[in-house]
Amino acid sequence: MTDLKLHLSKFLSFLLLSLNLCGYEPLMKANELIPVGVVLDLKSPVGRVAERYMSMALSDFYVLNHNYSTRLSLLTKDSGNDVIAATSAALDLMKKEEVQAIIGPQRSTHTRFVIELGRKAQVPIISFSATSPSLSPSQNKFFLRTAQDDSAQVKCIADIVKAFGWPEIALIYEDTEYGNSLIPHLMEALQVIDTRVLSRCVIPPSFKGKEIIKELNKLKERHIRIFLVHMTASLGSKLFALAKNAEMMSEGYAWMVTEGLSSLLDPMSSKVMDSMQGVLGIRPYLPPSKQLKDFERKWKRNLTSIQAKSRSTTSLNLFGLWAYDTIWALAMAVEKAGMHSSFFKQNVGGCKADLATLDIFENGTRLRNTIVNTKFEGLSGNFGLVNGQLEPSTFEVFNVIGKTEINIGYWTPQRGFFKDLKDTSEKAYSTSKDKLKPLIWPGHTIHQPPLSLKIGVPVKNGFEEFVKVKWISSTNDTTNVSGFSIDVFNAVLDALPFPLSPKFIPYANKQRQSNGTYDQLVYEIKTKKYDAVIGDITIIANRSTYVDFTLPYTESGVQMVVSVKHDERKSLWIFLKPLSLNLWLTTGVAFIFTGLVIWVLEHRVNTEFRGPPEQQIGLIFWFSFSTLAFAHREKVVNNWSRFVLVIWIFLVLILTQSYTASLTSILTVQRLQPTFIDVKEIKKNGYFVGYQKNSFVKELLIEQLDIYESMLKPYESSEEYHEALSKGTRNGGVAAIFDEIPYLKIFLANYPSKYTTVGPLYETDGFGFVFPQGSPFVPHMSRAILNVTQNRLKIQAIESKYFSSQLTCEDQNTGISPDSHSLGVDSFRGLFLIAGIASAASLLVCVFKLFYSYWPVLSDENPADSCWSKLVKMAKHFDQKDLSSHTFRGEESRVHAEVFEPSPGIDDIQNHSRNSIEGSYDVVIHDDNGSLSASSRHGDASMQDVPNSS
Repeated sequence: MTDLKLHLSKFLSFLLLSLNLCGYEPLMKANELIPVGVVLDLKSPVGRVAERYMSMALSDFYVLNHNYSTRLSLLTKDSGNDVIAATSAALDLMKKEEVQAIIGPQRSTHTRFVIELGRKAQVPIISFSATSPSLSPSQNKFFLRTAQDDSAQVKCIADIVKAFGWPEIALIYEDTEYGNSLIPHLMEALQVIDTRVLSRCVIPPSFKGKEIIKELNKLKERHIRIFLVHMTASLGSKLFALAKNAEMMSEGYAWMVTEGLSSLLDPMSSKVMDSMQGVLGIRPYLPPSKQLKDFERKWKRNLTSIQAKSRSTTSLNLFGLWAYDTIWALAMAVEKAGMHSSFFKQNVGGCKADLATLDIFENGTRLRNTIVNTKFEGLSGNFGLVNGQLEPSTFEVFNVIGKTEINIGYWTPQRGFFKDLKDTSEKAYSTSKDKLKPLIWPGHTIHQPPLSLKIGVPVKNGFEEFVKVKWISSTNDTTNVSGFSIDVFNAVLDALPFPLSPKFIPYANKQRQSNGTYDQLVYEIKTKKYDAVIGDITIIANRSTYVDFTLPYTESGVQMVVSVKHDERKSLWIFLKPLSLNLWLTTGVAFIFTGLVIWVLEHRVNTEFRGPPEQQIGLIFWFSFSTLAFAHREKVVNNWSRFVLVIWIFLVLILTQSYTASLTSILTVQRLQPTFIDVKEIKKNGYFVGYQKNSFVKELLIEQLDIYESMLKPYESSEEYHEALSKGTRNGGVAAIFDEIPYLKIFLANYPSKYTTVGPLYETDGFGFVFPQGSPFVPHMSRAILNVTQNRLKIQAIESKYFSSQLTCEDQNTGISPDSHSLGVDSFRGLFLIAGIASAASLLVCVFKLFYSYWPVLSDENPADSCWSKLVKMAKHFDQKDLSSHTFRGEESRVHAEVFEPSPGIDDIQNHSRNSIEGSYDVVIHDDNGSLSASSRHGDASMQDVPNSS
């Protein structure tokens, strides 16, 4: 066959020369036939279509360019679906036919080996269908790709997934070079948008129908609903037909296909198209042109009647158009490069093996560079190679409906999605699905398929306000799940950017009781029994090591609740409650100290502060305490006393007013006094402690509070809490119960006057929804939780549905400690400090003046006296009146005027001086010389110096 083609080529050259001699000058220039190899799988749809398109391309090109001196001679070899056959065909074309370029092979797996042959022989290998990203023209100089790299579509696919808000997706791809090479790029792009790949289903091309069905059923059993398919036409058509038989092309599913399969939808049979209803796909956009319309018209006209019966040959095919443009580009390059029929140099290497003795195409590099620089308007659009391959431009997003594909929008790397190519007003990048037209999903529905989740919920016998599981009947496993946590979850679902279909599965045993603790329920996510767990699940550290939590949707924290004492308003000593013991003692000391200071300041100058010792001691206490009711009658004459008294009365005023207000509060506001205020007291006495059954609180009590497990008792409901606390620890109950704030709110609301919370709050992060580690649902759920909880109307509506008649825990915390309503010293520390400084300063001034005036006199009169004797005399002097004071000056002047005259008013003098010595009253006066003298009002009394005493 090869020899025949070679002879035919020589015959054509001879024929052209003869025609030229006969006068056909235009044909004289077309005397160089350039052999070009073509390696295709002629049994595949792509191979058959590509062969016809290239034949038409060759004819169309030389009709328009009849004056070219070169003409391509296509030598086609059928490789089948065999890499060895493809490599052998390429090797045969290089060695025997001495082709100057090879178009193909068709598949990426085959192309990898042929590229090495091309590199060795320096023959350009041009592929219009080997789109695997692993085949890089930048790494293989003699490999050119006149198609788009598969990785060019990855960003568009990721934007579609993001637009529809799919947090999870399954990949189905064929186990070939073409299928495997794109997956790393897809995984990376999906990871950027927080979409989790639930499964990677690999289908080898050798799989039969039963094996494919088995793989599809595995996906179906896992309740996976969103699929991305990356396959060639032959395997993809088989997959969708089987998926329809498995009822996976019905409502609730979503399918998307990549460019490789999308570009081959036209050649598929009507049966396959029927099984792909609702499929979403992308493919490179084909810009309309007159040349394309003419070609399509010619393509349909040239079909035989047999071919016309098959729809697979009537529509345009993208790979075929790329093959068409490849012929045009190669034909232009051959002409520009001035190629001739034979430019091979014999390899003179010593090895005689076929691969080692390949001849080298001397002008291979020139031809390769010329192809790279060739640019023109082709059927598939602008033809121009960038880095050895077609540059990606616009992608078309379509929806399979009926027997055709309906365009729903476009995508470009610069703008993202948009509906109309002519609309250039919006320049901002968009990934919104609103930029796409409405589409029909599998099952002929316009509603986006919801994601299905198996959700575990706890089974509780108490606190059903949060989660309540009710079985419809005793023989039916159908359940009705409700509660605060469930309603919050449903509100969060409404706030998600994508639909979600939850299936609530109670965590129960055969007896329909709880199947374990909350920790065991959460761990079932790791075992993949559930996709999520919803309920009153607390976010704690040890659980986060194997699951992920959303943001909390309610507050939390663990606290102790105890019984309250009897009403303190009935106490005999209720009047002492307003002030703390420390304040009572401080106030008493202040009273005594202030009374003492006033007495010291007034004793020498004020007759009302003189008298017998017992009277003076009583006066010290009476004066200061009488200021409480402002009932003191004694006048103060010393300015320092008045200064002290003003500050003291202000202090007393504040104290009395505060006392009155505190006592009023105690008598009018109900106070709940706890029986215990600290867990240490409970541990010391060995009392029992309760907790909620199956809760993590048990571990908290054992590990953090060091309470022995034998001292713990589990309970399930508010009623059991009440019963246990009412009995007390001595009657089979408990002294206290530890639980989380949301539960305690409910408990205290049911029994508002019998129990109260005490002690510190052990912080937790609240209730959250639980998902597997790395789940893409977590960020979506967390954002939706914020939207719900920050909408006060919405969250309050849910709360009022379950907690409408209940109070908050904070309302129950009045009177946590016995002295929480008693005023302390700290509240009046400033006032006491000011009063104390004023009193001390006044006292020091008084003492200083006394010493300053009399101590020198004592030292002069009796210099030999000891210091102690002087202090005793100083004390006696202090006990005497200060006659120099203005309060005694008027009296002194009267005594001088009447010193030797009998006076009938001797009784008045007696009462004033309060000094009686056997009826004799002596008045000490100063004579003009300053000496002391005395006179008696009675003739028989002797004159003598007698000191006055008060």
